[in-house]
Amino acid sequence: MRRFISLIALLLMTCGSLCADSFVLGKLKQIPQISDIQELKVDPFNEYYQFCFEQPIDHADPGKGTFKQRVLLGHRAADAPVVVELEGYFLFSKDAGELSTLFEGNQLTIEHRFFDESVPADGIPWEYLTIRQAADDQHAIIQAIKQNLYPASKWISTGISKGGQTTIFHRYFYPEDVDISVPYVAPLNLEYVDPRLGKFLDKLGTAKGGFGSFTSWDDLNAPHWTIRDFQILCFEHQDTLAQMLEAYATEHQFTYNAVGGVKRALQLVILEYPFAFWQWGRNPADIPTEETAEWDEIFKHLLFVSDPSFFEDKYLERMRPFFYAALTETGMYEYNIKPFKKYMPDEKGNIDFSFAYPEGMKRKPFNSGQMEAINTWLQTDAERILFVYGGSDPWFATAVDLKKNDKCRRYIRGDKDHTCRIKDIDPVSREDLIETLKGWLAE
Repeated sequence: MRRFISLIALLLMTCGSLCADSFVLGKLKQIPQISDIQELKVDPFNEYYQFCFEQPIDHADPGKGTFKQRVLLGHRAADAPVVVELEGYFLFSKDAGELSTLFEGNQLTIEHRFFDESVPADGIPWEYLTIRQAADDQHAIIQAIKQNLYPASKWISTGISKGGQTTIFHRYFYPEDVDISVPYVAPLNLEYVDPRLGKFLDKLGTAKGGFGSFTSWDDLNAPHWTIRDFQILCFEHQDTLAQMLEAYATEHQFTYNAVGGVKRALQLVILEYPFAFWQWGRNPADIPTEETAEWDEIFKHLLFVSDPSFFEDKYLERMRPFFYAALTETGMYEYNIKPFKKYMPDEKGNIDFSFAYPEGMKRKPFNSGQMEAINTWLQTDAERILFVYGGSDPWFATAVDLKKNDKCRRYIRGDKDHTCRIKDIDPVSREDLIETLKGWLAE
């Protein structure tokens, strides 16, 4: 009899688990905009689903058609916090992020409109790729999931890099959608080419700049000038390196038609080198010289730091929504060719990313007024936004400056690059950061 009762208890427990699973799936099926639901297995979530959410191409005029936006939902518990991962691009990962791990939360991940699978069937209508339309997308998804699955939960939005920008923009347009926002390494460029980027990059690795983890070097200028010397070395031998890049491109099936061919691609790779070097925290001690290295090693190092796929045709096509947004609303940097003018005599000025603009489309003016409005809001009215930055990241040049807004917080690790996360903040500041988030969640 005891064995029979134990079996019944086990069956009831199993039924309870199945009922909980079917509750989440059932709720998703009840939302009219949701389709194509797929169940996945992703630890440590109890349930995990990928689905599509139907969105208007133009939220101001739904009659212009719709597209399906890709979304992920990892479920732990109905009363757990919900962390919304706002991608600035395509979906990078199904895994639990830093915040959903920290707070043992559910995780809702939203692919950005017009990236990868979240594209209208007839192609991208570029005029509707705006930060406001993207925020409208995110608002619709958040409200649908909140009302149907997690009405009593606390909500946290977050994103990394362009996802961090997306987090800021969504919160600007819909400040009540979530309780807290945590943008990581998010620049706020106030112009198409914000001059702060170039000035900051010129300081990195110098005594004047004082940035980076190399302040113990006897000559603080060494990293800065070693980088410049390496670029000049590459430009002096660009014909040799171009032949090597051509062989590399053939091997990897790369083409460079959009930028003007292999030699032009090599020039861009060399110009990108300092930004990529600091963005991803490379070590100046690893920079080869003509006296210490063979050309194969020099070429390998150049490509390790400044990935040539960044200018490759297929990559540019996949990332064109990013470049369109940068050229019209979110801003970008440019390449200063003055130090290398003798190697590029035909250039009439600095090089920007116009080559990545949609082909055949008239250039749209940059909307600087919108960025200025968002910047003013962050310094005056924004609440419960916590920013994380690496101080040696070139994008830190245009980091959000809160001025006197004490309703938001900013945490920086001075010697960290674009990969800076909460775990990288020094222990004392990290403890304060986490207590700040807990305090906001308790409000």
